[in-house]
Amino acid sequence: MTTASQSMDAAGRRVGPWPAILAGLIASAVGYGSSFAVVLQGLIGIGASPAQAASGLLILGTMMGLAAIVFGLRYRMPIAIAWSTPGAALLAATGPDPQGFPAAVGAFLVAGVLVVITGLWKPLGRAVLAIPAPLANAMLAGVLLSFCIAPVKAVAEVPLLALPVVIAWVLVARFARLYAAPVAVLAAALMLGLSALGLLPGSAAITLPDLTGSALIPHLTWVTPIFSWSSLVGIALPLFLVTMASQNIPGFAVLRANGYEPPSSPLLVGTGIATLISAPFGGHAVNLAAITAALCAGPDAHPDPARRYLAAVASGAAYVAMGLLVPLAAGFITASPPILIEAVAGLALLGAFGASSLAFLNAPKERDAALVTFVTTASGISLFGIGAAFWGLVAGGAVLALHRLGRKTPA
Repeated sequence: MTTASQSMDAAGRRVGPWPAILAGLIASAVGYGSSFAVVLQGLIGIGASPAQAASGLLILGTMMGLAAIVFGLRYRMPIAIAWSTPGAALLAATGPDPQGFPAAVGAFLVAGVLVVITGLWKPLGRAVLAIPAPLANAMLAGVLLSFCIAPVKAVAEVPLLALPVVIAWVLVARFARLYAAPVAVLAAALMLGLSALGLLPGSAAITLPDLTGSALIPHLTWVTPIFSWSSLVGIALPLFLVTMASQNIPGFAVLRANGYEPPSSPLLVGTGIATLISAPFGGHAVNLAAITAALCAGPDAHPDPARRYLAAVASGAAYVAMGLLVPLAAGFITASPPILIEAVAGLALLGAFGASSLAFLNAPKERDAALVTFVTTASGISLFGIGAAFWGLVAGGAVLALHRLGRKTPA
C-alpha cells in the first residue's frame, strides 16, 4: 500500500499526479522527436513508398501508445513502449528486398510471431538469451556504423544544410543529451524551410510538398505480405534479435532497476501482437522502451513509485495524438536530401553506437569473434539475397565456436 509520505517531495509537500504526467509527455516528445527520422528512413530504405512509410509511422505510434496505456493501467507500472529504432536502422542498412516492400512486411509479421512465441515458450526465450551479448552488440554496432558516419558525409555534401544541424546537436548535447536529437530535427526543418524560401545562398532550393487539405489527414495503407526465404532469414531474424537485445531486454532491466517486477510473458506477447497488427500497415516492430523508460520509471517522474505508471499512460496518449503529425513528418522526409535525413538519424543513433561498441570491446574473451561480427555486418554484403546482419552473426558465431573448442582441447 502506498503511504502518504511516499507522495511527498523532499520538502515534505504533497505531490499530485502532474509530475508523472509531465514526465510521460516529455518522454514521448523525446522518443518521437529523436527517432521518427530513423524509422521513416528505415521503412523507405527497405522499399516502402512515402505513403507506406507514413502509414507505418502512424500505425506504430498508435499501437505503441495504446499498448502503453493498457499495460500501465493493467499492471500499475511505468511500462513505456516504443518502436524499434535499432530495428529501423537495420532495415535501412539491409536495403530493399527483390520482391519489394510486401516481402519486408512478411518479415515484420514473422518477427512479431517470434516475439509472441518467446513470451509463450520459455525454451525460445532461453535460446535468445543464450546468444552471446558481445555478438549481439557487435551486430548492432555494425548496423549503426553507416548511419553514424552520415553526419560527416552530409557536412561535406550539403554543408549549408547539414553543418547547422550538427552544431545544434553538439551544443545541446553538451547540456541536455536527451534533447539533442529533437533539436537536431528542428534545426534540419528550419534549414529546409530557409532553403525553400531561397534564403541560403549557394544552396540548391528545396521544394516543400503540398500539405494542404486532404494531404494533412493521416491515413493507413494496407500492404499484402509476401513471404520469401531471403526476407525471413535476412530481415525477420535479425530484426527479432536486434529488437530483443536492444529494446526488450534493456526495457525489462530499466524497470527492475527501479524496483518493479514486470510480467515478462504478457508484455512480450502483447507487444508481439501489436507488431502483428502494425505489420500489414507498414509498421516493423513494437516493443518495450529503453531510454524513455528511464524517464517514466525513475524517481524524477514521481516520488511515489506506485504513481509513476501515470507517466507511461500519459506517454501512450501523446503517441496516439502524435499521429496527427505523420503527414508533416513524411513531407519533411520527402523534401529533404537523403544524406541530410541520414545525418539526422546518425546523430540520434550515436549514443546507441557508442554503447554497443563499448559493450563488445569490453569483452576480451569474445572480442575477436565480436570484431568479426562487427566488420562483417558493417560491410553491407548480401549473399543469396540475405543481408549482412545475419552473416555477421554467422561469422562471429563460427569464430567464437572455434575459440571455445580450442580452449577445451587439451594441450
